[in-house]
Amino acid sequence: MTVKTIFFDIDGTIYDEDKQIPSSTREAIAELKRRGHNVAIATGRAPYMFKELREELGIDSYVSLNGQYVVFEGKVVYSNALDTELLKELTLFAEKHDHPVGYIDDVDMKVSVAEHEYITTSIGTLKLAFPTHDAEYFLQNPIYQALVFCQPESQEMYAAAYPAFNFVRWHPLCMDVLPGNGSKAEGIAEMMKALGVQKEDIYAFGDGLNDLEMLSFVGHGIAMGNAEEEAKAAARYVTKHVSEDGILEGLKMVGLL
Repeated sequence: MTVKTIFFDIDGTIYDEDKQIPSSTREAIAELKRRGHNVAIATGRAPYMFKELREELGIDSYVSLNGQYVVFEGKVVYSNALDTELLKELTLFAEKHDHPVGYIDDVDMKVSVAEHEYITTSIGTLKLAFPTHDAEYFLQNPIYQALVFCQPESQEMYAAAYPAFNFVRWHPLCMDVLPGNGSKAEGIAEMMKALGVQKEDIYAFGDGLNDLEMLSFVGHGIAMGNAEEEAKAAARYVTKHVSEDGILEGLKMVGLL
């Protein structure tokens, strides 16, 4: 049997809309591991945001922060921080438009203002602790992903002003800010070097706009039934909704279970 590597996004893929893991997903991942396959996570979240999930599922390899911080079997194999001076310029630009900025490294997240409706609404959907205020956090720490809290119509303005950054929306009131070459696909490519494997032995499940590059890059991209239409178009397969045994059905579809 050829060992395969399967990457799973978290929100909308492992987690359902209530941030719970369907029992069929839990059992399917355990069975993959029993069969000797490599199971990894590929997420926009920072490592500290899914530590309990990793422990619960017994996963110690992951592509986090949309590809900017990659860990293989507990060891960091790749990191790609945002340029500090450019991030400083972006922060000043965002302040002029009353758009808060978030700064995320591997251990924490800080925000540029103490309170803002956009932060409360968007971060609240992740069911995480509210980030604390530290407007200078990015000056003392490597930031692998930033956030700009703004409405969708502002995204093109930022993309035009800062072409060196990649802006990916994950919520109506918030978008990720990545290095221009940053994506889950880049992170997976770095993981592949550590594994010494080819694309044809790589599978990935996802549902969001930050999964597009990943789903089209791997040998077998599987979009969830609840995925964005762009994600479905980028994938090789489309499985059922996360709450309808989507992971289990997808693994059966591609012959892994």
